[in-house]
Amino acid sequence: MSTVFPDWLTVTRGDAPLVVSLPHTGTEIPSEYERGLVSPWLARKDADWWIERLYDFAASLNATVICTTISRTVIDVNRDPSGVSLYPGQATTELCPTTTFDGEPLYESGSEPPTEEVAERRARFFDPYHTTLRAEIDRLRAKHANVVVYDCHSIRSVIPRLFEGALPHFNIGTNGGTTCAPALSEAIEKICVSSGFSHVVNGRFKGGYITRSLGRPEAGVHAVQMELACRGYMREPLGPVSDGAWPAAYDQDYAAPMRAALTLILQTCLAFAQSKA
Repeated sequence: MSTVFPDWLTVTRGDAPLVVSLPHTGTEIPSEYERGLVSPWLARKDADWWIERLYDFAASLNATVICTTISRTVIDVNRDPSGVSLYPGQATTELCPTTTFDGEPLYESGSEPPTEEVAERRARFFDPYHTTLRAEIDRLRAKHANVVVYDCHSIRSVIPRLFEGALPHFNIGTNGGTTCAPALSEAIEKICVSSGFSHVVNGRFKGGYITRSLGRPEAGVHAVQMELACRGYMREPLGPVSDGAWPAAYDQDYAAPMRAALTLILQTCLAFAQSKA
């Protein structure tokens, strides 16, 4: 199957029953969307830094890897496009964010994207990302009885506006156990326990729109979100960060223990899907 993808969307196709989604690693902000932004650094502050490097082994597992280069400030492909909050009663950001995770305005007052521009951004970026995800799942489901969708994320460890204290290293999200078979979640949790890193299942981050919209275990599609605390794979300064001091550089030696655990996790996802043929 030959498909031409937009230049901002990278799809590495594999034939194994595993789809790896990297929706927040992008830092590109097209010039037409730069107007009104407070600063380029602030607009990129909440990217999932270095996640594409941390998971660069995924393609070697014959997984399908889908990645956008577009910044989440332009549009967040992991939010419900209807505007419904994924975390009612808790602080979060919008489809087209107007604040950072810390609550800082991303735009000068009055320069926030209007409704019609949000719709345009959705059609240009959000819809193609999800259409591609679903098409790749369908392609693999034609070959396999079960497919695992693994959605990769990271976030700074300490963000008082979003959660108290320091976030666990591994945050497994299955929307309360509804987006994948319990056996898969339990197998991933077992690896996290043995890794020596802290973890939680369906804690503050239960899975975003990607996990919730795609996970249909009864139909053979098992979706899991993994939110990593940045300190697990980079020398993260805990607490507030500033321009010039964030992001911290990627250090492959420092990241090696977490990367080893993640390798086991993706191998386990693959084995789970294959075992349920």
